[in-house]
Amino acid sequence: MSRASSQSGGEPVQDAPAVGPPAEVAAGLPAVGHALRMARAEMGVRRTALTLLRVNQKDGFDCPGCAWPEGGRRHTAEFCENGAKAVAEEATRARVTPAFFARHPVAELAERSGYWLGKRGRLTHPMYLAAGATHYTPVSWEQAFTLIAGELHALADPDEAVFYTSGRTSNEAAFLYQLFAREFGTNNLPDCSNMCHESSGAALTQTLGVGKGSVLLEDLHRADLIIVAGQNPGTNHPRMLSALEEAKRGGTRIITVNPLPEAGMTRFKNPQRPGGLLGSGTALTDLFLQIRIGGDQALFRLLNKLVIETEGAVDADFVAAHTDGYETFARAAAATDWDEALAATGLPRERIEEALRMVLASRRTVVCWAMGLTQHAHSVATIREVVNLLLLRGDIGRPGAGVCPVRGHSNVQGDRTMGIVEKPAPAFLDALEREFGFTAPRAPGYDTVESIRALRDGRVKVFFAMGGNFVAASPDTAVTEDAMRRAELTVHVSTKLNRSHCVTGARALILPTLGRSERDVRGGAEQFVTVEDSMGMVHASRGRLAPAHPELLSETAIVARLARRVLGERSTTPWEEFERDYGRVRERIARVIPGFEDFNTRVARPGGFTLPHAPRDERRFPTATGRARFTAAPVVWPRVPEGRLLLQTLRSHDQYNTTIYGLDDRYRGIKGGRRVVLVHPGDAAALGLPDGCLADLTSEWRDGSERTAHGFRVVHYPTARGCAAAYYPETNVLVPLDATAEDSNTPASKSLVIRLTPTGR
Repeated sequence: MSRASSQSGGEPVQDAPAVGPPAEVAAGLPAVGHALRMARAEMGVRRTALTLLRVNQKDGFDCPGCAWPEGGRRHTAEFCENGAKAVAEEATRARVTPAFFARHPVAELAERSGYWLGKRGRLTHPMYLAAGATHYTPVSWEQAFTLIAGELHALADPDEAVFYTSGRTSNEAAFLYQLFAREFGTNNLPDCSNMCHESSGAALTQTLGVGKGSVLLEDLHRADLIIVAGQNPGTNHPRMLSALEEAKRGGTRIITVNPLPEAGMTRFKNPQRPGGLLGSGTALTDLFLQIRIGGDQALFRLLNKLVIETEGAVDADFVAAHTDGYETFARAAAATDWDEALAATGLPRERIEEALRMVLASRRTVVCWAMGLTQHAHSVATIREVVNLLLLRGDIGRPGAGVCPVRGHSNVQGDRTMGIVEKPAPAFLDALEREFGFTAPRAPGYDTVESIRALRDGRVKVFFAMGGNFVAASPDTAVTEDAMRRAELTVHVSTKLNRSHCVTGARALILPTLGRSERDVRGGAEQFVTVEDSMGMVHASRGRLAPAHPELLSETAIVARLARRVLGERSTTPWEEFERDYGRVRERIARVIPGFEDFNTRVARPGGFTLPHAPRDERRFPTATGRARFTAAPVVWPRVPEGRLLLQTLRSHDQYNTTIYGLDDRYRGIKGGRRVVLVHPGDAAALGLPDGCLADLTSEWRDGSERTAHGFRVVHYPTARGCAAAYYPETNVLVPLDATAEDSNTPASKSLVIRLTPTGR
């Protein structure tokens, strides 16, 4: 085969893609065709039909992809292209059996790409890598739990263990998992939220008193203006495009703020409508602000200055009745300099003035955002500036208006609600103690970045992951991998093989688990679990497929059995009862967590129920002052030395988080490769980088250290000037462990100063 198609060992080459022009339209027939082809390849025709028609239905299972809400009216095909890919990955017919591990030593697997590993199929048996062993070998569940218990009992302190959680974990499993960790004696409960929307939670808690979005799906349909900032819904939350289309049909205007033009926000062909398949689709964006990476705080501060200066534009009654800090903020906003703001944003003055006119014309504004706002050093201040704009206009607690952080993984918000948090509120711990009769640890635990530091420094000996792909998802790849190898035991509860199974402690376990799409029979009865979507709606999820293998246990059962084995008689929690009947878990959740009263009855209703949100429901703000808070942080934006670019890491259209479905990025015109760097033609010319050449990416950190990712195909692309983009996890190696957001400690993966050097020079 040619180099462009494969390399030794059957791995496709990923730095030599075919490159064409970016798409200007999202979804439509190409999306339907691509999704069905991938689904048939993984599941076959009959399994594809049986599975996809149950995704996100009221009597079906929740999509294992993103956390976008379903709404009341549901289409027969209530899934998007990338949702179909996520389901196909989980419901694949391919299997990773003990025979596979016998053929492949861990050292060989460690050389494989994440794409290759993921395509091997579903894990079927618990597997153990002994100290000094070259291969994983099968063990029984009882042996696995005994090994883990022995290692945990040998620790000098419970804080020498870390219990990580990914966003696919159900509410029931997450609640039991945090309960087990706290009965064991630690708050070391890092979560994938630490790496994505932690900045949102911090900013919203500080300003509104609730670290979640304040809008429901119907609010988008009622809005006069929606601002979509630092988000690419067409790839990351495709069903959001349907909501935006409905809003447009009702007269809503949309501003898109992003360094890259994205097809999903340009024009949408809704595959659920005949006109979307055959017609021209719906133009979504009314105003595109192609902002310089990291300039969002400066943009919103300038808009706020201009709103304050416009007579009658501030909702004075709302500000007086419901907020504090206005005068201090207004003085800071007044000092905003136009020239500084234009330099920070890279935008022409007339575009900002046009955005202002749209803001002033709107009586109901929603601001949506994702990783483009949350993964910078100044992310928390940026999101607080977004809140300032909405407070000025009285757009919190008003139908059709509010804050809308769009979460990623399907239950990442629910995990936090269930107590997967390293700094729990005292009231939550008090409720746990009353309900379960133990003394909960009160010292703050480790978040994701602190967990890596603790592993690196020898302060953590056991790492347990409930789902996810921690090694691939984390920053500073070399440091993270070295830290993991220092552990005594690493354990991963997983559905499929990934990079984290190949970078292990002295000993390692893989515990295979059921997928969201599979039947879960415990105690002689089919069980269901629940999830919380990005807008605080809680609903049931019922798998229908036969399990990939009879050996598989659900995450809930794994936690319950592990807790019985580790805690023994010191725990009075009825773990065995919880394993048999998940309804019993929900009864306890209802007694511990506000908003879940009568949980079993309410979640049995089609569509589930909405959790309370004081700012949205009552214009009540549970902050320290009892009011929503204006803030006045100094405006910060990344400065880039001459000859350098500012890099953001992002997803391709054929991936979800670290799961790589394929090697194409159809909307960006890239086919058959992932090791690419998108650079504006003008910047590429100035750097002497012709389209198609290979370059090494080197990040430059403020302490003088450098990190390099080798061999990326340069793609001339219409990015904002001075900016570049490349896919993660391949570029996570460039993100220093200490490059994090203030207040949230989220890795600053969206604003890396890099230089590009032709490979081999």
